[in-house]
Amino acid sequence: MALRGPKVWLWRWRRNPLKRRADRVEAWVVLGVWMLTVVAGVLAATTVSRSVADGLARERAEWRPLVARLAERAPGAASENAHVSRAEQVWATARWTAADGSEHSGQLRVPAGSAPGAPVTVWTDPEGRQVTRPVTESQARVRAFLTGGVAGLCAAAVPLAGGRALRGRLECRRIDQWDVEWSRFGPMWGRTTG
Repeated sequence: MALRGPKVWLWRWRRNPLKRRADRVEAWVVLGVWMLTVVAGVLAATTVSRSVADGLARERAEWRPLVARLAERAPGAASENAHVSRAEQVWATARWTAADGSEHSGQLRVPAGSAPGAPVTVWTDPEGRQVTRPVTESQARVRAFLTGGVAGLCAAAVPLAGGRALRGRLECRRIDQWDVEWSRFGPMWGRTTG
């Protein structure tokens, strides 16, 4: 374990007669990597977050609920109580007419034992294709924030990894330079004058 003195802030930028060119290059590399990391992370997070939020807002604006009718009896026994639990939902085929008049059909979750012709709600896109229910505004904000955050972290990791690799290369080069200097001056330390 190396002995270290007190931590000195911005030590790479302080004047020091022992500072070599490699130390100055490393200082600029560290500054550039941190700036690029922040810019890349914020830019990616903002861009992805806005894109996700816009896409979800477009879905909320374009997707509409329609009334579909069951084409067949839903599997399972009908429930006596009015409040059907989620566990008593089954898949059944339903048909609906889109806004443009075209006929569509698809599988929907319905209460077990529902009679043919029973009305069920289906969400459709402008072409009448079945889609999931769009997320609410608050759910969209959370989804956009989380997706943007993950994208920002991933984008920020790229310059950090590149900077770490570059600093590792600079460190290897510095050690090689120390070896050359040590081989030149080390033998002189053992000599005595006299």
